[in-house]
Amino acid sequence: MPFLARTPVDQTTGPYPRRWWALTVLCLSLLIVVMANTSLIVAAPDMTDDLGLSGRDLQWVIDAYTVPYAALMLVLGSIGDKYSRRGALVTGLVIFAGGSVLGSLVGETALVIASRAVMGVGAAVVMPATLSLLVAIFPRQERARAITVWTATSGLAIAVGPLVAGWLLEDHAWGSTFLINVPVAVAAVIGALALVPPSRAEGMGRIDLVGGLLSIVSVGCLVYAAIEGPHFGWGPGPVTAAVVAGAGLPAFVAWELRHPHPMLQVRMFRRRPFSGAMLAVLFFFFGTFGAIYYATQFLQFVLGYDPLETGVRLLPLAGAVFLGAAVTGRLTPRLGMKPMVTAGMVIGTAGVLLLTRVDADSGYTDFLAPMLLLGFAIGLSVSPATDTIMGSFPEAELGVGGGANDTSMELGGSLGIAILGSLLGTAYEDKLTALSGGRLPAAALETARESVGGGLAVAEQLARKPSAGPRQAQALTDAVHEAFAHSVARTSLIGGLVMAAGTLLVLLVLPRRGSAGRHRQQEPAPSARDAENGDARNGGVRNGDAAR
Repeated sequence: MPFLARTPVDQTTGPYPRRWWALTVLCLSLLIVVMANTSLIVAAPDMTDDLGLSGRDLQWVIDAYTVPYAALMLVLGSIGDKYSRRGALVTGLVIFAGGSVLGSLVGETALVIASRAVMGVGAAVVMPATLSLLVAIFPRQERARAITVWTATSGLAIAVGPLVAGWLLEDHAWGSTFLINVPVAVAAVIGALALVPPSRAEGMGRIDLVGGLLSIVSVGCLVYAAIEGPHFGWGPGPVTAAVVAGAGLPAFVAWELRHPHPMLQVRMFRRRPFSGAMLAVLFFFFGTFGAIYYATQFLQFVLGYDPLETGVRLLPLAGAVFLGAAVTGRLTPRLGMKPMVTAGMVIGTAGVLLLTRVDADSGYTDFLAPMLLLGFAIGLSVSPATDTIMGSFPEAELGVGGGANDTSMELGGSLGIAILGSLLGTAYEDKLTALSGGRLPAAALETARESVGGGLAVAEQLARKPSAGPRQAQALTDAVHEAFAHSVARTSLIGGLVMAAGTLLVLLVLPRRGSAGRHRQQEPAPSARDAENGDARNGGVRNGDAAR
């Protein structure tokens, strides 16, 4: 067998023989894309000290990755479908590695933000390519198991990112957390060329450029407004972005409904399995990403764990993801998708609501059970939801399917971190003002109210002042801890209620297992593009499997 995989998937006889090795490459690519966000959480304090980041600067160092990532996936998935899915994967990895090198070398805030944006563009190419290649390579009877492995990898990255970053920060500067992506990306590029076969859609036609532009503008503006408005006030920028998103999304739907070859078949949202799975991914990542975001801050700032200790304490979450993935791999074929997805959402909701018990005296054990539940829920529900979403697309649109799934995932996570993070900050400010107002100079109180890190920095300054001393510094530290614990509990209640409402909605939308066949009979006839590319109502399985 040659070193380079040159035979396209649709020209192989039978299942691709090296498909499980190819899955390793796809999972390795996915790993660094997800780790790019989770590792930054523990590197943020060092970056803040070294670069003198304000709260706004730090927020955009994190979210400069998110905006292009969420906005571009649908379009770049479609481009990968038309020209080359493997080529898209390799191109995305190269862009991602280039942004990582830039981020490791620069020492200015604007350039760090720019490097994160470049990495976000690379991630937007990689993510849909991993899913579309997975579905193209694996026959239907093995696809659910492969997607389960893919899902477990994303859960693993949530815990491994902080662990690796913490290990690097023991002896290296924060730039090392960027640079670690480069050798992994190089290995993934070599593995892609050697193990992942070429794949692209046949007879796809011209790309819907107007629909693509509308999706980029609408999703990008929505994510920008969700990040900027709640955190820093609804000034002209976020208000304009919100208005553009509000007008752009209906315009995108109207254009796609009338276009003969739309980028996204929006009529698919009439299919209850597809729309229910998309809602499940959106609501699930809204709650879980938000909870993991502020729970990690509590471990660092309140409990005082360093980056490596924080990463170690997130490992049980990864173990729980693998356990949930093993369970769903066995039970989903027997029980169907709906029970597994809704059960996972219920468990995830319970995990978030358990964080309402957090107070100033809470220790690591108070976070262990919520983390285990969240990890188990990720493994249990995300895989069958993703399998359902990808199974709704014909072979010619697998990249679009991957983009739709990943956009829902990233949009939910972005909104969760932005909205719940804003509620967290507001609750923290109010509680700290009530505890320390009148006992601190106005400037010191204002700095302490910005973030829990800012509050602890003010306490350190007070400890060095003869006029204040250790007693006042300790009093402020205790107040910061109590205020942040209060904000975690309050925010978890709201996040849990949102997830509970989402669970009920998903439960109502998803059809019973026995009604799936009846539902397919009620679906509209496939478009001309669907007819060209196989049976769209059967998720492209007939065409894709025949090619294999």
